[in-house]
Amino acid sequence: MNKSIAILGEFTPSLMQHSGEGITALNNFKSQHFSISMEQYLNTSEYIDWKHPLVSLKAAELASAGDRSDYNVAKRCFEFVRDSIKHSWDYRMNPVTCKASDVLIHQTGYCYAKSHLLAALLRANSIPAGLCYQRLTIENDEPPYCLHGLNAVYLKQFGWYRIDARGNKPGVNAEFCPPVEKLAFPIITDAERDLPGIRAEPLVQVVKALTLKHSVEEVFANLPDIEIPAYFKGK
Repeated sequence: MNKSIAILGEFTPSLMQHSGEGITALNNFKSQHFSISMEQYLNTSEYIDWKHPLVSLKAAELASAGDRSDYNVAKRCFEFVRDSIKHSWDYRMNPVTCKASDVLIHQTGYCYAKSHLLAALLRANSIPAGLCYQRLTIENDEPPYCLHGLNAVYLKQFGWYRIDARGNKPGVNAEFCPPVEKLAFPIITDAERDLPGIRAEPLVQVVKALTLKHSVEEVFANLPDIEIPAYFKGK
């Protein structure tokens, strides 16, 4: 896919400049978000399996590589996933991965899978992290659409902050520079959407795409998508 952004519960003003609807959705979600326990953003699970020995080891390695503030640990985790884990379609690299541990073992993943690994590394370091999604055009700013996956991290100094570790390339330059959000692509067309909410677990559409397809080519030909009404119904 060509683009990348998503939405969470509390954003900085700079982050809200992308779309009027995004601002409304964020403000509506904010009041709900903090009534939910942060615990869910620290849990280990089937796909964000941070207690896997290799994930825990990598998380500890990244934490010990410098200053241990949540800001600096999160930045190192982000840069590791962005730069060291190859985007499956950019590199045409199999196998298809979904679990954080598999992404780390095989050193590759689609944006969704990379977001699972980044969430796992952050959670392993006791930094709350979740998953965010956008619905974007795949090419040329025209239909069809697909989901794009990225992360939200909770930083003590800044609150929730979106980061996109899909991997940089010519024309794509995502960075970690809170409170300013610097994602890979802006929303361009009226039909594209930031999907509100910080999810503790991946969408079922994403899991199906990554676990039922057997090659990166198959995934690309069947990128996960969701109709906006269905998303708001929690499907």
